[in-house]
Amino acid sequence: MHDNERRLSDYIDQLNAEKKPKEHEHSAADPELQELFHTVRLVRSLREPAMPERNFPAKLVRTVTDQLVPTKPKKKKRAWMASIVGIAAVLALSLLMHIVSLFDQPNIVKAMEKAFQDVNAYHGFLEIVETNAQGKTTTQAKLEIWADKQGRYYIQELEGSNKGLITVNNGQTKWQIHHSEKQVHRFSAFPDPYRFAFELGNEIKEIKQAVSTKTIGEEKAANRPSWVVEVTPQGGEPYRIWIDKETHLPLQKQYAMHHGIQYKITYTKIEWNDAIPEKLLAYHVPKGFQEINQNPEQIVANIGEVNEIIGFLPDVINQIPAGYVQDRIAIVPDKKLVKIYYRASNKEIVIIQGKATGKWKLAPNAMVGKIHQQTAEIQSPVVEEAGVLGAGGSYAGLTDLHSIRWRQNGFEYAVIGHADLEDLVAFTKELTNGAFEMPAKEEPSSSKPKVNVPVDLEQEKNDQKSVDAGSSPWKLDPVFVAQVFVSLQMSPEGITGDYPIRYEDLRIVQNNGKEAVVEVNADNAPIKRVYLKRLIRQDATGIWTVVGYDPAS
Repeated sequence: MHDNERRLSDYIDQLNAEKKPKEHEHSAADPELQELFHTVRLVRSLREPAMPERNFPAKLVRTVTDQLVPTKPKKKKRAWMASIVGIAAVLALSLLMHIVSLFDQPNIVKAMEKAFQDVNAYHGFLEIVETNAQGKTTTQAKLEIWADKQGRYYIQELEGSNKGLITVNNGQTKWQIHHSEKQVHRFSAFPDPYRFAFELGNEIKEIKQAVSTKTIGEEKAANRPSWVVEVTPQGGEPYRIWIDKETHLPLQKQYAMHHGIQYKITYTKIEWNDAIPEKLLAYHVPKGFQEINQNPEQIVANIGEVNEIIGFLPDVINQIPAGYVQDRIAIVPDKKLVKIYYRASNKEIVIIQGKATGKWKLAPNAMVGKIHQQTAEIQSPVVEEAGVLGAGGSYAGLTDLHSIRWRQNGFEYAVIGHADLEDLVAFTKELTNGAFEMPAKEEPSSSKPKVNVPVDLEQEKNDQKSVDAGSSPWKLDPVFVAQVFVSLQMSPEGITGDYPIRYEDLRIVQNNGKEAVVEVNADNAPIKRVYLKRLIRQDATGIWTVVGYDPAS
């Protein structure tokens, strides 16, 4: 090996050993070799910085002590030398804690996301425990759970009020086996208002969208070493979740205490699988059981069959948004509806179309968008079903179901899905040739209320906590809040019996999810418009507060 080649090789070896080469301080005689050294340093700088060894803090303490304390210190210097040594020790200990955190605690959210990417399916036993204010604990339920990334699941309740109940969703149909009644209830697989508590994919998604996460300690969950993380969600009270140190996946969740009751959900045992056993996902009616079919869907081969059965050709999208594929086409003959399903990994979206019937009713908590200057209802998440989705149902608390609904040319449409709202917007724009408009995020109206209403912010915060705990849910409905406000203006001494203003006489004219305007259509009302805001929390869990109104002319 030539001399220059040897020197270059030694230079690289010293850099890889995290040492400073002698040539770095003394310029090489050969300009070409010096240029090569410079190039090697540039390439080396692209690597991740090397972490210190685990005994680095101890070495640091010894080194600082040796440098600060002479071999034979004079008596008059001992006091201040001891102080300096103490400071050095504190600094070294702080550095030690920081380095340990770098070694042992990865970014929790990213670690969970990465770990869950490798999970195809899982099988576990879930325990739900209730604790009251006096510290007494009661096991509410024990479940056996099989679940996969496609949203399919098999749940058997082993203990609790529904002991023996089996609930299955195989992606095509959903059913419940009631052994006590010897019945099998069959439902539509999608949308699915009930899944199960502590579904790992949803938990990770909620943590990712949280306002903040903070590691507050280490404990065992299900007898496994875990990090304890405090999560502050976008809506609701902070809660704690235990993350398995080995798998980086959630094992346990503890909610905040409300009205003297606290719940803890734990996977007492969990294992990872390639798939759910097919026999568990195969629909069947046990011998001697009665089938109760609450799923009237009928699968068809193509759009042409839709026209033959229900009498119209549905609108279809020109281009399927990236990442999705068409899954199936189904009809509901008795309601003359067509449903076109689309899938993408663990997401699912369905476009529903049918002839418009009855009076258009906007869900009270919905945001208001526009399609060809007509009202479009946006629920994110879905709180109330309406129109073609079957009025009167409730999906309260299901955080990953969103919908967009509107009427056009005598038909009613709905795009609904277990997917991000942005995905639903993309499908809606394709179906409407780009005519869909989301509500502006700024103030819903340039006009201001003619009369401002003073607000007690502390009282509103207390009201929000009450609603979080399950009390006064009407405060989540801006129309109901406006009805109460207007009624109290008409009956300031209090309301007995029916409200003096009917719920049907109020109509949301603007709502962007944070601010809303409700119009009053009643001749006897002293108010024409009510202005409301979500002051405490700007999402579907936030209460509405009246901030002003316009008197009737």
